[in-house]
Amino acid sequence: MSPLPRHDLPPDLDGFHRALVARRWRGLIWLRGSVECCRERARRLWCGEAWGAPLWVAPESPGGIEAAEWLPASKARTRLGGEQDLVVFDAVSPGAGFDPEAFGALSGTLRAGGVMVLMTPVDWGTRPDADYARLAEHPWSVEALPCRYLMRLATLLMNSTDVARWTEGESPVTPVLTDVPRDVSVPPDPACLTRDQADAVARLVRLRRRRPLVITADRGRGKTAALGIACARLLARGVGDILVTAPRPAAVAGLFERLTVLCPEGARRGNRFETDAGRVIFLAPDELQARIERGEAGGAGGWLLVDEAAAIPAGLLGGWLEAFPRIAFATTVHGYEGAGRGFALRFRERLDRLAPDWRECHLAMPVRWAEGDPLEALTSRLLMLDAEPDGETGQPGAEYWQREDRRDLAVDEPRLRAIFGLLVQAHYRTTPGDLRRLLDAPGSRVASLSGKAGIEAVVVTGDEGNFDADLAERVARGERRPRGHLLAQSLAAHAGEREALTARLRRVSRIAVVSQCRRQGLGTRLLAAEQADADADGIDLLGASFGAEPGLLAFWQARGFRVVRLGVTRETSTGEYALMVVRAVSAGGEALADRLTRRFHRQLPGLLAFELADLEPLVALTLLGDRAVGSLSAEDRRDLDDVAHGHRDPAMARPAMQALIGIVAAHGQGDAELAMLAAWAFQGRSDDWLARRLSLSGARQVDAWRRRSVARWLEAASLPKAEDGR
Repeated sequence: MSPLPRHDLPPDLDGFHRALVARRWRGLIWLRGSVECCRERARRLWCGEAWGAPLWVAPESPGGIEAAEWLPASKARTRLGGEQDLVVFDAVSPGAGFDPEAFGALSGTLRAGGVMVLMTPVDWGTRPDADYARLAEHPWSVEALPCRYLMRLATLLMNSTDVARWTEGESPVTPVLTDVPRDVSVPPDPACLTRDQADAVARLVRLRRRRPLVITADRGRGKTAALGIACARLLARGVGDILVTAPRPAAVAGLFERLTVLCPEGARRGNRFETDAGRVIFLAPDELQARIERGEAGGAGGWLLVDEAAAIPAGLLGGWLEAFPRIAFATTVHGYEGAGRGFALRFRERLDRLAPDWRECHLAMPVRWAEGDPLEALTSRLLMLDAEPDGETGQPGAEYWQREDRRDLAVDEPRLRAIFGLLVQAHYRTTPGDLRRLLDAPGSRVASLSGKAGIEAVVVTGDEGNFDADLAERVARGERRPRGHLLAQSLAAHAGEREALTARLRRVSRIAVVSQCRRQGLGTRLLAAEQADADADGIDLLGASFGAEPGLLAFWQARGFRVVRLGVTRETSTGEYALMVVRAVSAGGEALADRLTRRFHRQLPGLLAFELADLEPLVALTLLGDRAVGSLSAEDRRDLDDVAHGHRDPAMARPAMQALIGIVAAHGQGDAELAMLAAWAFQGRSDDWLARRLSLSGARQVDAWRRRSVARWLEAASLPKAEDGR
């Protein structure tokens, strides 16, 4: 493959790039025109400078460049942790489109002086592009979808004063860059690039027992490098093993890079770095959790550093908080995954309860580029990475309900930011692609509750099902998998209910309430309005899917929703098992919900014994309490009495113990101790596991605890009693 010929940059664009380099900034060049024109101009830019690390993002390689310099948008995550000088982003070629996640991820890899080149048609925003195929759920075609999201992007770029534009048939138009005052103070730590970073390192090294540190930062602030510098300092101080975790190994590449530089006597072997003094070991979240449960991680001398904590479920983080006396959580607040603010708000309550002496540290000064960087501000505006909810007064008042018109929402930037900011705050892993889905997904609906301070609650729903009988049969048999329809297809494929596909379902995909307005019934009001709308629209079932967490499960159950499915593998996005709940709207929906519920209750004991043996016990207990149960037989009572007051082996009375647990749970009398008993009786949890969770010394104490628990619940006065012989 012959290399591309050398070109000179047009003078205006050359001056724009030199101005960026002089200010340690990055910028965007927007190429608008035909495929041939955009490609030719992008090649000219590519060859106009000796770029140290260029990258061309397109469905196919443009030719004339090294294989490592081309990347399809779907592989953008593989470059996280790396650095680029130039990114050419193709949204004009056949099969190409604007992938919001890829654009957001790769913009953050550009270092100071770098340039993002975006290629689009001149009429960008008037029709869906190829990337909209991901939104085209059955029976919609790409061509039939709206493109409000692209129209918004084109409008923002056209009105921006920070963008260099080069339109076909025209000369380049470049912005005038002004200088921004900067902090020129020297950081106290020579290994650090800013005072913020030095402060974070100092706090990490001084980390005290049961005083967790939470480090927050926007992208490019050097938080991961700070973790690496701290690891080097700790190894030099004689700390042995330091465990590190993150959603993916690439997220901590900067940590290991700093270790390699600062500890030249050490060596990196895969996901660990070793010196004579100690080791820094990366473990994926699931492996870390497994080691904790086996008693192989944590304990008195344990150190754990968690990077990108916002992308890890709060339940796991809370468990690690208890397992490690010295622990730090670092997370991006306004990253391309957009979950950092939600993490801060959701996790604060758990921190206050489990470690009230926790500390916080925020990195504001950028490291990878200089303050005032125009590309950072532009990317945040385009993708709404910095979207925030309306003011959070929490003052009760007269809220009014509104069904949002998505056409109006797309051109009402303040209202769109308030709604999307609330969704970002409330949910894990909210991505820029979710903004496009909010505006353009077929069958999607948005409703809000607003009060004195602005928007206080939002719900997003989508319609599913309504398949013809032939397609429903093929889907249920696993022969077809149309795009979308998560709830309907899952219930058909895993619960065997064809009618879940032929019926009309409406799934609540997001529901969010401003943090200071929670526990005021706003979520209940939104769901009641959705129930009424669903009834008017002829919907059969209103449903939702979410991570199996006790608080969320209690919320949906309290509003009349029934559990009809529990996934048997953990979701990669949440680390939790996915629960599906439904509430009947029509008479046909009631019959369908009854069948789904019966199927699930019949499956549950077997699933807990095998596939769901590691489900959170409190969730398992809640699900067990949902089942219709009878009463204890005289035989059951004798077996339980033999365990509680005699020397009967509890394993030999397991059916009676399962019956007891189910009855207690069904009467709403269960607690954390009963959940532990259920973990043994239904999930086969070992005595070693129980000893760790209950802080007992060994099998003898566990056995005594088990017998006391049986005696306690057997004697509960409110339990129904059966007559002898039943």
